[in-house]
Amino acid sequence: MRARRRMTDPALLVLLALCVAGCSNPSDEDAPRPRTREEAIPSGAVKMTPETDLYPPILHVSEWFDPEPMEGPVNTAGAEDAPVVSLDGNTFLFFFTPGVSVPPERQLLDGITGIWWTTKTGGEWSEPERAVLNHAISLDGPLCIQGDLLWFASFRQGMYGADGDIYTATLRGGAWTDWRNAGAKLNSEYNVGELYTDESGTRMCFHRLEQSMGGYDLWMTEKVSGEWTPPVNLGAPVNSPNDEGWPWLSPDGSELWFTAWSGLGHPGPALFRTFRQGDGSWSEPEEIVSSFAGDPALDREGNIYFTHHFFDSEMKMIEADIYVAKRKAAP
Repeated sequence: MRARRRMTDPALLVLLALCVAGCSNPSDEDAPRPRTREEAIPSGAVKMTPETDLYPPILHVSEWFDPEPMEGPVNTAGAEDAPVVSLDGNTFLFFFTPGVSVPPERQLLDGITGIWWTTKTGGEWSEPERAVLNHAISLDGPLCIQGDLLWFASFRQGMYGADGDIYTATLRGGAWTDWRNAGAKLNSEYNVGELYTDESGTRMCFHRLEQSMGGYDLWMTEKVSGEWTPPVNLGAPVNSPNDEGWPWLSPDGSELWFTAWSGLGHPGPALFRTFRQGDGSWSEPEEIVSSFAGDPALDREGNIYFTHHFFDSEMKMIEADIYVAKRKAAP
């Protein structure tokens, strides 16, 4: 799946330090003109389709229709990843980079890689545009949206650590404004990675590696009197010696979706769902979509948006698209 939020690539660290010290701002007059996503995609890139997919997503539950590529102008021959959708289903954000093999140090300066977003009007998605979240150099990825508040990960000047921080932004007048670092508690003390909150913004599920049961684990923190409480590891049966992460939390906090390696023998990661029980514990996770599926996001109708990576027969990644499994109407 998408590179984890903690961006520790040494070349990226050095490049950011150099740019902070002396690189010109991308808004300078001599900066190259903005390119479209299509112009930035490598000439040899291959646009995959369900017909050419060797490992298509596999749905295991009858509540949804089979997954299909997201309709509209989002998917290209480049890499679309990390879907984030508003509860009303009308605002959609994603991470884009021109190719899956583009290294982070090139992503940082290419003027294209980052968060893109689109809105739905009259049932049609608009042409995606770059989300401007900084006046200087940064590398950003979307995490969660609740109302007009966007949580995103960023590698930029002014972080608490050298491995990327969590930030927030607010949608006002069609632009993302009021960019803010989420603070030392989440970024340094709790070391929050990929996250999602409930609709009220007072309960947060996130993944991190430290003090885990093995690999990445899922943790929960709650906001009490304006402060985030010490995180609690969700434990078994959600967490295991393997990686569990990239969460999505339902509006009321009772339903949790996440990414983990398939337990049914399918290749790559899969999407899982678990429910909070009356005693506060979580049910045995159910594998919903398998075969290189990750980063789940749902709207209020229960439609599942997720990242699907395409691989060739030698397990070399080709590209990534956003897929959707639409929820069937209740009988």
